[in-house]
Amino acid sequence: MSTASHRAPPNKWLVTLSVSCGTLMGAIDASIVNVALPQIRGSLGATLQESTWATTSFIIATVIVMPLTGLMGRLFGQKRAYLACLALFIVSSLLCGIAWNLPSLVIFRALQGLGAGALTPIEQSILRQTFPPREQGMAMAIFSMVIITGPTIGPTLGGYIVDHAHWSWIFLINLPVGLLGFLLVWRFVEEPEDVSAANRAAAELQRRHMDWAGIGLLSVGLAALQFMFEEGHSKEWFDSGAITACAVVAGLCLFAFVLHELSATAPVVDMRLFKDPVFASGALLGVIIFLVITTNLFLLSLFMQEQLGFTAMHAGLALMPRTLLMMVTMPIVGRLYGRVSTQLLIGAGLLLSGLGVYQMGSVTLDTTARDIVGSLVLQGLGASLIFVPLNTVVFENVPRARVADAAGVALMLRHVGSSLSLAIFASLLPRYAAQAQGAIATHVVAERPEVLQRLALVEGGLLARGMDMASAHEASLRLLADSVLRQAMVMAFDRLFLLSALLYAVSLPLVLLLRTSAASRASQKVHVEVEV
Repeated sequence: MSTASHRAPPNKWLVTLSVSCGTLMGAIDASIVNVALPQIRGSLGATLQESTWATTSFIIATVIVMPLTGLMGRLFGQKRAYLACLALFIVSSLLCGIAWNLPSLVIFRALQGLGAGALTPIEQSILRQTFPPREQGMAMAIFSMVIITGPTIGPTLGGYIVDHAHWSWIFLINLPVGLLGFLLVWRFVEEPEDVSAANRAAAELQRRHMDWAGIGLLSVGLAALQFMFEEGHSKEWFDSGAITACAVVAGLCLFAFVLHELSATAPVVDMRLFKDPVFASGALLGVIIFLVITTNLFLLSLFMQEQLGFTAMHAGLALMPRTLLMMVTMPIVGRLYGRVSTQLLIGAGLLLSGLGVYQMGSVTLDTTARDIVGSLVLQGLGASLIFVPLNTVVFENVPRARVADAAGVALMLRHVGSSLSLAIFASLLPRYAAQAQGAIATHVVAERPEVLQRLALVEGGLLARGMDMASAHEASLRLLADSVLRQAMVMAFDRLFLLSALLYAVSLPLVLLLRTSAASRASQKVHVEVEV
């Protein structure tokens, strides 16, 4: 009997802790830098627009490497690939912390993104292969907690760090956690023998027919597409020659990539995964849900900071009830998976999340953090009901050795979709605000007694403070215009929240395509009965 047959199964909880350390830090780093951009800009002598490249380079690199995760796992093994990417993330974090100018920081952030991008899909694959079938829901509950918690606590942690220490510590804090994760993965994570054998066989074919053309087309296409989404709003979209060129390059490269992959002997991305209706519909539903959640968090954080005067850290703390609730409910939903219909769980989650976002469509300038707790609770509970079963069922028909490929593609699509939605909503916000401002302005005219009364009241207050008549009148007009603009911005935010709620409703029909196989349902039923 082989040595492998005598090998004790790995402790699933130690494996989970091991792979979650690096993945959590990578998820946090996707959002933590935004808070420190003013400090980075001042320290490195860059403009605000230039400093945003510290975020853009990270996101582009992350998206490029995600769909290549399966390729790396086949060529080097999942454990080695994870350790290599985590080592790159740790080293590049150190380099980011000691960056001496903006170009060096941008380059090191890109390296950091290349390391972080593969950590999430490999973790998902490892957890999927480590937990037994009856506990797949629990495995994906833990995974969902990691990927949801990271972007939420990133701004809060970043705000605390820049308030009490140098901005470099937002990167240097990764070192102890990353090293701990590296040692834990080295010690406790083992690749299943069947997955290793399948990867070795696939690696031989991959090396003989390395798909360099596919890698090149995918990398250039995704880089151009992501640049267009990240920079399009600031460059007035297609009024910019650079954005137009990126759109053309992205369209041509990605179209050529799909055609090439369908005929490649050893494709870098297995497009046949999309022949499975469960994976295809699950991936599409994941894109819609992820982009709505990302956009909603962006809008809510922006509203609290720009309209209510919150700091980034306080805005993050205001969102904490949602995160805490998800950390409590996700393991419960993981236990329910297999006992309750997947479609029922996800459908209920969509309805609750949509209702929570719909309630945000009535925020005003008098709204406080306490006023939105109910909405955040609904959204947190809904997200738990959505992500745990969705992250589980989407891989039901995917072979174990191909989970890393499927996870990389699905996560890449989610990130690209969220970038697209952020770009669209960021463009719609000023447009809707301008429309609302025009509508309000038609009612704010000098002939209306309410307007005259408001102006007289403000002027009186300014005169009492020692301002002369002419200056007081001019200042009162400016204050009135500012009040109109603030109300218009609130109306624009309300409109976008309602649009987000509509996206939840539109995604409901996709739930009908998430039908688990009869064999899977029977297996789940047997496991549940055994547990009972």
